[in-house]
Amino acid sequence: MKRQNLLYIVCICFFGCACSKQKTAPAEKEVIADNGSQTTNTQGTTLSANGTTDTYQLINNVFGGTGDVIEAPDCSHTSFGKHITQVYDNDLKRQVFAFHIHLTPDNDKCENSDRQRNEIKTYDKSPESLKASKDEKVLYKWKFKLDANFKPSGDFTHIHQLKPIDGDNQLPIITLTPRYRAAGDVMQVIHTGETDATSQKYIVQIPLSDFKGHWVEVVERATFSFDGKYEIQINRISDGKLLVKQAFTNIEMWRKNSTSCRPKWGIYRRTLQPDMLRDETVWFNDFNITEY
Repeated sequence: MKRQNLLYIVCICFFGCACSKQKTAPAEKEVIADNGSQTTNTQGTTLSANGTTDTYQLINNVFGGTGDVIEAPDCSHTSFGKHITQVYDNDLKRQVFAFHIHLTPDNDKCENSDRQRNEIKTYDKSPESLKASKDEKVLYKWKFKLDANFKPSGDFTHIHQLKPIDGDNQLPIITLTPRYRAAGDVMQVIHTGETDATSQKYIVQIPLSDFKGHWVEVVERATFSFDGKYEIQINRISDGKLLVKQAFTNIEMWRKNSTSCRPKWGIYRRTLQPDMLRDETVWFNDFNITEY
């Protein structure tokens, strides 16, 4: 009888310890992708306005690594000061980044040309987790708002780019581009391959009126390879309306002689049609980069 009781106690202790270990073991974080597959969620790196840290310092602390990732026209327009500021947004009820561009005298990185730029980016000195290598999968998530009276031209006004850092890096691979059209302004997602034959060009075109005056959230997934993948989803934050949800496979997302690709956000526009343009502010926030 005593022996049976002893065995009973040993079994209780054994299974009790096993259950205790099972309960305390850390769970691996996972996310469910759109195709139902599971991938490890690293949470990545997020840059958000806080309203207290100097704006340029905040951006470079998160994205810059050992250098400067801001391409602003400050030196051509010193009387205005910094062209990226932090402001309180009444819709989101929090601090956000405001990117300012002026028809004159702002230019492109302090060089006189037919275009002007106010962008942030990651680059060769940024942490490796913020740059995409060949065959790498990256998720980009961010918010932006165009002014209710935003004016694009028939030429380009890019607000976002995915672009090689080196190699054949003259043109971006992906851009988000508001553009004037006589039938109604549009927001375009443009794909540019290495050649015309591999460029899918205007892969998304939707009315710009869906964006004007509203915050939207963009989620992009990119597989950076010659036979890559690209997905984009855009939701309007105020009412949750789905504006875009498109996925593309066998799309060229890499260039020869490139070692890495990176994102850019801001305002980059050509000014050959000045009568169609005006001073603009575009608001951004919560830039997230996650390799998965």
